[in-house]
Amino acid sequence: MLKIGYFSKLSRISIRMLRHYDEIGLLKPAEIDPFTGYRYYSEDQLSVANRITALKDMGFGLSTIGEMLMCADDSEQLMRHLLLKQAELVKLQRQTAYRIRLLETAMERLRKDDKTMKYDVTLKTFPERYAATVRMTIPGYEQEGLLWNTLMQETDHMHLVPDDPCYCCAVFHDKEFKETEVDVEVQKTVKGTYPDTEHVVFRTLPEVTVASAICRGSYAQMPEINDAVTRWVVDNGYEFDGPMFNIYYVSPHETSDPNEFVTEVCYSVKKK
Repeated sequence: MLKIGYFSKLSRISIRMLRHYDEIGLLKPAEIDPFTGYRYYSEDQLSVANRITALKDMGFGLSTIGEMLMCADDSEQLMRHLLLKQAELVKLQRQTAYRIRLLETAMERLRKDDKTMKYDVTLKTFPERYAATVRMTIPGYEQEGLLWNTLMQETDHMHLVPDDPCYCCAVFHDKEFKETEVDVEVQKTVKGTYPDTEHVVFRTLPEVTVASAICRGSYAQMPEINDAVTRWVVDNGYEFDGPMFNIYYVSPHETSDPNEFVTEVCYSVKKK
């Protein structure tokens, strides 16, 4: 049997933490001297202590570790826990990478002259155009790729002829920002006529007048561009008249480098 101090050295777990594990039933001593209250651990418990430390390093909480120790002989149950933690960490990794990009963009823009933080807003009119469209309610804005995948999969056999110019757009139909269940439509302008599919509708889009600005680089600039367009609309006697949409000239489909993205941010407007 090992005294708690020696067990602490061998397991590299502090005495304070070993006492906490005892209190919550995660790792109880093999014996407790009824007269002195000294805790003693068996050599076999070192492997359990090491397993607890390994699971903590993976990011598991103590309550989940307790569950995993109870099913230590059930490999399928352990695998389910590991897969859930993996998915959780992958999601966290993506969120962290996105936040790092936001920080890098903010720092880069602070290093530049103030003039580079302004965006030129122009008024333009898009004429009627024929497009393949897919409109769905999706879990979040970051899931827009689901719509593009649907469009491409259901029209691949049609060999669509792109219009000239070809506009690939995402239209955001909700009248407010929504965190979930967003109403989004993707559009690709094409030449010719084609039959509708299960999710793809071919239709003529109406003429639309927009106030627009070009975003060169990361989508992290969108709030500033939205602010610039809003100021232009107010200052020039216009008002918003319909959903906003993005035209993708260089998108994640063409490059994985956010600095190479080119997007035209368009707000439908009319004269007051």
